[in-house]
Amino acid sequence: IDPQLARSGRTSGALLGKSMIAGFIAIGAGIKIAQFLGDSVAEARDAQKVAALTANVIKTTGGAAKVASVQVERLSTALSKKVGIDDEEIQAGSNLILTFKNIKREGTGLNNIFARATRAGVDLAASGFGSIESASKQVGKALNDPIKGLTALGRAGVTFSKQQETQIKNAVANNNVLRAQRIILAEVESQVGGAAQAQATNADRARVALGNLKEQIGTALLPALDAMSALFATITTDVSCGA
Repeated sequence: IDPQLARSGRTSGALLGKSMIAGFIAIGAGIKIAQFLGDSVAEARDAQKVAALTANVIKTTGGAAKVASVQVERLSTALSKKVGIDDEEIQAGSNLILTFKNIKREGTGLNNIFARATRAGVDLAASGFGSIESASKQVGKALNDPIKGLTALGRAGVTFSKQQETQIKNAVANNNVLRAQRIILAEVESQVGGAAQAQATNADRARVALGNLKEQIGTALLPALDAMSALFATITTDVSCGA
């Protein structure tokens, strides 16, 4: 074999190999980008659905909780960053609490009854009392009807002293449901308060931060995607009608 021809073949082979590797890297990067964008759109869609449900619950309950959709979203986001749990998951729990009309945004700042109830649901879930949604429902039932709620929470594992039970019953009898709610929340907080934040890791918080970034990107993409979907629907309708 001609040595020069052999060298030429090796050079050509090396260049081809490098080109193929570069091509595979580009394809891999393209797939990763496509996956990232797909995840971003999915995050944005989930956020839209949860936000729409929040608005609907507030509307159907006549705004009984005295809280606006944006306040629910901000509360969920603030909690999410602290406890390393997806904000939509927290907001889904808040949406359940919103369905109980006796739970209102009574109090100041993040110490109002609604905010405390939302945190209680998250902390109960972190302590093994079920999912955030199921724990939030337990809290909602207890605060909405304190006397019956004591029994339900007791079965779930949240205990109250005889003195507390008497105080709650007296408060309800005197038409002071707010006092009864504060007693219930104070006891729940004394047993599980801060559990979710205590077990959150930096990895959990980083995952939440990445999810929020994806949601922001996906939200920016949604208008164009929705416009394309609407156009496609119109075209397919026209074609089917023409056929």
